[in-house]
Formats: sequence, structure tokens, C-alpha cells
Amino acid sequence: MEELESCGFGCGMIFTQHIAWVMGSQSLIFLLLLVVHVLVQASMDTEPSFDQNYEVIWGDDHVVSLNQGKEVQLTMDNCSGSGFGSKMAYGSGLFHMRIKVPNRNSAGVVTAFYLSSKGSRHEELDFEFLGNREGKPYRLQTNVFVDGQGNREQRIRLWFDPTTDFHTYRLLWNQHQIVFFVDNVPIRVYKNKTSIGVGYPSKAMQITATLWDAESWATNGGKTKTDWSYAPFKANFQGFDVSGCQVLTSNAKNCSSDKYWWNKQKFWQLDPVRQSQYERIKHKYMTYDYCTDRTRYPEIPLECL
Repeated sequence: MEELESCGFGCGMIFTQHIAWVMGSQSLIFLLLLVVHVLVQASMDTEPSFDQNYEVIWGDDHVVSLNQGKEVQLTMDNCSGSGFGSKMAYGSGLFHMRIKVPNRNSAGVVTAFYLSSKGSRHEELDFEFLGNREGKPYRLQTNVFVDGQGNREQRIRLWFDPTTDFHTYRLLWNQHQIVFFVDNVPIRVYKNKTSIGVGYPSKAMQITATLWDAESWATNGGKTKTDWSYAPFKANFQGFDVSGCQVLTSNAKNCSSDKYWWNKQKFWQLDPVRQSQYERIKHKYMTYDYCTDRTRYPEIPLECL
């Protein structure tokens, strides 16, 4: 206080200028936050609503539309689960969904986002969120079905809590590789190795999301059952735009054309940065890989070589 008084008018001017600078900085921060909010809102406003590309496929009375159709909530109780799917089928593309999975005690509950073909000997690419007891982490399981054959499970523990906010899950599918992404980080790569006799998905597939009871296997191998006192379980989904090659029949051969950006050479393999991210995920977060399960597969599956 004494130093300020001895400064007189000069210090007073400096102090006033400092306050003005602080207030100016706060105003700038406020303006920046406002701009970010406007841009996010504008992005949301330009996104297609749910019913432009998707429709409810089961559990109609367990599906809730939110935010003018920009968000959908699937619910599950002991009467029914629920699900939705794309109106069109696709033969290649980069498919995504922003998802927030059920919180609290979700043991036995599976939230799924996947591509799947119709008919016999179906093909499928799966994201499956395996619920758990409250306080214990979710496991994210991926699987690849080719010509009716699955059993290619891999599981990771996520490096965040998927129940508290939306995260983006993507599937890149072209004629060279299938890549599973979590928030732009690759967590699994399935390469096209048909040249050595390994099957590779080639049938047209629809995009599907479901919430269902899988207490027979999902948590601790089925030992931990669903606690229905926590029902209804709720999973929320956003991001209903689709970047994919639409097909009207089961034949998806025309979808390998490089006129589609996801088929261009830069997407035939991971770049060095993403390859490094992928190796880190395998080393630090993978909890199960069928490729290394010698009990199930005494001989290493051909695609794992």
C-alpha cells in the first residue's frame, strides 16, 4: 500500500493500464469461446438428422430422439433392448458414430456399433462395449466375420471413461485394410491377405447400433449377471452422416474405385504416426488377442502371421 501511494500519478496510470489489459484479455478469451461455441453449433446444425440415413430396427418404444433428431438414446430394461440401422447398405467407406455408453452398474450389458451383411454366411465388423460392475472399467471388444466365420476377437481397456462423454469410433474399410479407430487412434488393423488364402469382407453391409443383454458371456465370461435394479440402461449416439459407397445389391465390387477418397493410396496402410500409436495401443492397452490364444488356436491363424 505504501509503495503504491509513493508512486503517485505514474503508478496510478500503470495500474489502470494493467487493469485495462486484464479486462481486454478476458474479453478476448470470451470472444474466442463464443466463436468456438458458434462453430460447434454450426457444425451440429449442418449434420443430418437421424432419420435421413437411419431407422429404428427393433425396440421402437425403447428409442428416444433428442436435440431435434441430432442425437438418439437407446434404452434397455428387462423387457427389451433396442437398435437402429442404416437405410442403405455400403461396400466401402469410413463409418463413424459418437457414442456415450451406459454408466453405473452395466455388467452384462453390451453397447454395439457395427457393420453387418444380410443373408447366410454373413460378414461383420464389430465394436462391442462390454459393461462392468460400477467402478470397474469397460472393455472394448472388436471382431471380424468373413464368409460366416468370426471368432477373431480382440479386447482393449480404454484410456478414458466412455460413460462420461461422447467419443468417436470409426471403421475404415477399403480393398486393402480395415482399421478400427477410437478418437482417431487406430486400435486394430485387419489387412487384406486374400493372396495367401485369408478371407476378407466383400459383401455389402449395413451400419447398425444396438443395446442388448449379453449376461451369458459379456462380463467375467458370464459369471457376473445383469443387475436389473439399475435399469433402464441408456446409451446415446450422435453423428448420423455417412461417408460410404452405397450399393443396391449384395455385390460391392464397384466400391473399390479410387473415385472414393477412402480408397486412395494414402489409406492403404497406416502412416508412421498412426502406426506408432497402434503399436502403443497393442503394447499398453490390449487385454486379449485371439492371435496369441494357443488354447483356442494351437496353430496361429493365417491372418495373424
